[in-house]
Amino acid sequence: MSLRAHVRTDLLDVEIAVAAGEVVALVGPNGAGKTSLVRALAGLLRADGSVCVGDVEIATLPPADRRVGWLPQVPSLFGHLTARDNAAFSLRARGVRRGPARASAQGWLQRLGVGELGDRLPHELSGGEAARVALARALAAEPSLLLLDEPLAALDNTTRDEVRRLLRSTLAGGPAAVLVVTHDPVDVVALADRVVVLEAGRVLQTGTPTQVAAAPRSPWVASLLGQNSWRGTTSERGLLIEDAHIAVAEPLEPGLPALALCEPSAVTLHRVPPEGSARTVLHGRVLELRSLGGRVRVAVASAPPVLAEVTGAAAADLDLAVGTEVWAAVKATEVRLVRL
Repeated sequence: MSLRAHVRTDLLDVEIAVAAGEVVALVGPNGAGKTSLVRALAGLLRADGSVCVGDVEIATLPPADRRVGWLPQVPSLFGHLTARDNAAFSLRARGVRRGPARASAQGWLQRLGVGELGDRLPHELSGGEAARVALARALAAEPSLLLLDEPLAALDNTTRDEVRRLLRSTLAGGPAAVLVVTHDPVDVVALADRVVVLEAGRVLQTGTPTQVAAAPRSPWVASLLGQNSWRGTTSERGLLIEDAHIAVAEPLEPGLPALALCEPSAVTLHRVPPEGSARTVLHGRVLELRSLGGRVRVAVASAPPVLAEVTGAAAADLDLAVGTEVWAAVKATEVRLVRL
């Protein structure tokens, strides 16, 4: 079923719509209101406004009567119940008899690859296994609305990839409207049909992952999607910011608030100042080095700060290390402006 909601609290004023079968990633900086929104939709946080699932207004209903599946960041399984009975809990809370509830729960455990663990207690499960049991509990009740709050954040990388694949195959084309709170750009790309960006308790931007990546409305969104972004005011040659000028090949009308964006792979690093006028050059020191397969992501503490992505061979040739003095250069043709 679809979701249409307008949720208001002292710090939140959000209108949101999710179609039946649609998966929407809810993203934003810490304190933006993401968890508050999903808790309000689940009935766990008092809020004003309306929450319609299908044609039914559920804002005044208690959580147990909302037919909302809720999966918090920490699975919070009941320690005295087996995995099967944990998965059956939402059905039992709705009054489903023990036998049918346990049978349905076992079916979901099987689908999620942990059917053989039904008799184990939570302390006998790994983190990934517990996450799957918690997901089975959320799905067993056949919710009209499914709310996932950082469901993969507590897992190691291998388990996260496995559970993400399970989520994708389980949610694809299902009947429920799905909201996924995440800080992980891989979740956005792998799971979401659409992205809703919150900032300071309001919707800042919405669109497909491709649309949001093409025109992010804040530095935080650009950073989430792996791009360099600098906020400033447009000039005749590019973008003016507090400590630098960013050159662009296609400037906008001067005097407008805007973001300058470029991919880290478009940034070149040098140990001496590079020559050439049709580029931006930022001077600083290496703050962090991070391996990305055969490439290296380099954070440079310049003004403004910049991310570069170079090959492992280039990093070795430049003898890069934390504290190394470098000049980061970006051609004007590699920078684009997005008006705010």
